[in-house]
Amino acid sequence: MAKRIVESFIDDIDGSDAEGTTTFALDGTAYEIDLSGENREKLEKALAPFITKARAVRAERGVRGRRAVVGSARAISREKSTEIRRWAKDQGLPVSERGRIAATVVKQYEAAH
Repeated sequence: MAKRIVESFIDDIDGSDAEGTTTFALDGTAYEIDLSGENREKLEKALAPFITKARAVRAERGVRGRRAVVGSARAISREKSTEIRRWAKDQGLPVSERGRIAATVVKQYEAAH
């Protein structure tokens, strides 16, 4: 049995067929919008006077759009995360393969070690 999955983009402005997703940023916030070729041209034309006078800024490595919240959370090293996940699985605790480890799991790990 054959299956065909089709992904189509709909222009977020006027509902027409979009060519794809356009990303841009303003004041430190990144945005993305699905646009047709015509609406993308309108966006580029509207921004052109500002872009020609602006300076390009290289994205900082490792930031990835998130800011650390001082005092509310501790960053866990990749090695420590792997160790905690392995321990949690051995204990039968639910833990995801990727992403943030639940604080309750980290607390149980720390109490056990």
